[in-house]
Amino acid sequence: MKTTKALSQWWLQFPAELRKITICRFFASIGAGGVIYFTSLVFNNLSFSATEIGVGFCFAATSGTLARLTAGFWLDKSKSFSSPLKTAALLAITADLLLFSAETHNDYLLGELFLGGAAGFYWPSIELAIAKCSKYGSSAKGFALARSADALGISIGALLGLLLVELNHIRLIYMVEIICMLILLIILKDNFKSQSLYEGEYQADNISTINNFSLYKILNLIKNLYPIFLISILSTGILSLMQIGLQLDLVKGGIYRPRFNESIIGWIVSYKLILLLIMQWPIGKWLSEKSVNYGLKLSNISLLAGCLLLGLSSMSYNGLYIIIIGLIPLSAGIAMFLPTATQAIVEISPKGSRGIALSIYSQCFGISFLVFPILAGKIIDTQGNGMLIWILISICCVFVYPLTNRLSISKL
Repeated sequence: MKTTKALSQWWLQFPAELRKITICRFFASIGAGGVIYFTSLVFNNLSFSATEIGVGFCFAATSGTLARLTAGFWLDKSKSFSSPLKTAALLAITADLLLFSAETHNDYLLGELFLGGAAGFYWPSIELAIAKCSKYGSSAKGFALARSADALGISIGALLGLLLVELNHIRLIYMVEIICMLILLIILKDNFKSQSLYEGEYQADNISTINNFSLYKILNLIKNLYPIFLISILSTGILSLMQIGLQLDLVKGGIYRPRFNESIIGWIVSYKLILLLIMQWPIGKWLSEKSVNYGLKLSNISLLAGCLLLGLSSMSYNGLYIIIIGLIPLSAGIAMFLPTATQAIVEISPKGSRGIALSIYSQCFGISFLVFPILAGKIIDTQGNGMLIWILISICCVFVYPLTNRLSISKL
């Protein structure tokens, strides 16, 4: 009873609109959990090569790039973040229907095209919604809450995916996401009380931004924000590999590490997501009281350690145990990065340009999903294992680390 009351009080400390948009994220994440982590296994069962699967994610990233830019301008010129989110839900439903019935590579690519468009509209919209629905000056805590909802939802979605794997009905992951998207549309049916993105602190800056926004200003924004963008491309690249490359690495086997079947891979994915779920809120809450530089430094170090361990796992017959250990720093690094990077964009970008800034930032996800999955697929197809992927990523972490010292210099 006391625990339930304490949880209720903790939940009620957040503004009503923030709670509502967090529930939206929760259901969206349940649907995404199965689709993100098991799509590669669905089409591996159709004898698609790792490269062919990676090309699909490249298609998704390409359509997501266009959708993110469209969403960014839409958010900065509109008074509603609900409409882009509804668009994302409808695109996701279309993608799921296509992927559920896909049997050829072309069908798979078309489904991924719509899925990428859905992600492109969803992410900048949902991120800016969190900033807008948070109390003034407390968006860092709002992002920590949002990422915790993401972690919980994705964990549930992945566990449902694992159950469907065990039942030999893995394709039903797409039906699960359709149900979640329909719930999202129902929640968004009622207008948010605070739909204006430019009330209060947004109002004054928005007038000049909407009337005078130009390509020059976009380039200037990129110039000032490039350190966080480069850090984010690498970090989201690692995230994409955790969602796609890791499964392909496990199913193909390492140099000495044996291949794992779908059931074991499902349990490894679930373990990783449970780690993230456990870590996300306490780490996010703790880092919300620290500088963004501090959080991103720790994130980079943790990701470096985790990738090194994943690379070493390929060299051991008992590499499964090294993977289990390596996923701990990797999960911690992701838990540190996700809320901290978004908060950095909110702090650094001009108030009236946060929509386009967040859409450019979310392009980091598009770029990483465009490059990393197909690169991982080619390496796995060529080398027969994924060890080289994790070693190269570890080297990149070392080179990117100095950029964490330049965020405060870039502040606008």
